[in-house]
Amino acid sequence: MNTDLGLLDESLVPEHARDVKREAREFAQEHIAPVAQEHFEADDYPWEVLEAGQEAGLVGQDIPEEYGGRGLDIYQLLAIAEEFYRADAGIGLTLMLASFGNELVYDYGSDEQCEEYVRPVAEGEQISGLAVSEPQTGSDLAGMTTKAEKVDGGYEITGEKYWVGNAVEGDWLTVYAKTGDSDDRYGNYSLFIVETDSEGYEAEHIPEKMGMRGSKQGHIVMEDCFVPEENLVGAEGGGFYMLADFFNHGRVVVGGHGIGLAAAAIEEAWEFVHDREAFDRNISEFQSVQHDLADMRTEFEAARSLNWRAAEKLANHENAGLWAAMAKLKSTETAVDCAETGMQLHGGRSILTERRIARVYRDVRIPVIYEGASEVQRNLIYRQSQ
Repeated sequence: MNTDLGLLDESLVPEHARDVKREAREFAQEHIAPVAQEHFEADDYPWEVLEAGQEAGLVGQDIPEEYGGRGLDIYQLLAIAEEFYRADAGIGLTLMLASFGNELVYDYGSDEQCEEYVRPVAEGEQISGLAVSEPQTGSDLAGMTTKAEKVDGGYEITGEKYWVGNAVEGDWLTVYAKTGDSDDRYGNYSLFIVETDSEGYEAEHIPEKMGMRGSKQGHIVMEDCFVPEENLVGAEGGGFYMLADFFNHGRVVVGGHGIGLAAAAIEEAWEFVHDREAFDRNISEFQSVQHDLADMRTEFEAARSLNWRAAEKLANHENAGLWAAMAKLKSTETAVDCAETGMQLHGGRSILTERRIARVYRDVRIPVIYEGASEVQRNLIYRQSQ
């Protein structure tokens, strides 16, 4: 039986991204896969894996070389995402969130901000996060209520943020807050660097999640949290537009999250049906099972091809928003479909929490929501196709 299906082969990957893809695969096999079930059951933060990833140069390395990173591009980040998420989505998310929000600072911030905040992340001395969503608002970026009021020497931020990776563990966050009240609802928001030990900043972990339990998200409450003026990122009022561009990049990478999860589901289903017998036959001999596997493989390859094409469109600045939305939608929903079929093919064994397919099934429900739910992606696809 051929157990190596070659699902994440290098044929779609540009040559310059293949070395880092191999690095990520070897790292995932050595450091992520062996402890994935352990961290899922314990629902704890995988500090030891994160530290190993930092030492291996696979965390926060999209940061430009001038600030201590490797300057990895979208192709290289997508290659890493596929490999990490095939091994485990929860730990993969932790590794990729350790530098979340940095791109906004090194793209729009000052050299001083980059030296003080970005460089320590690149060098593995700090971890960061991005605080956008709120308890009552997720996808509506122009509907957030957290406010940053101008005061002498800076701003005071008051409000709540939710679903924030590294809200507790992080050293600093990029925080999205309302700074204006004009009729242009998109021009009323700004971005700030907020240190997590600031007075007025309080965070706690969100209660136990059903999936991606090897990562931690938090609920932040800020009350007159002072931020010095030099911690404003870019121009006041430019936050929405900075995030819109940032999420195009992020959605292509999240597509890689879906691709990795789909690959895991297919591999588990393939191995199970070829190793199990029923009605005096190997399960893989039933035509309905073969058709299920064929459909999973076909949809997976379609999604992966779209995702890598979207990476190219993004790199070339060719209608990036449209392609990023299509890639994120197709890849994450394909992961859901593959996991569901994989569960069905496992039969009663699928509900055992010790089974990898059960972990994948839980995990796939999350990427279809973060970085903009599927319904938001469909809205974007329609509008940007006109």
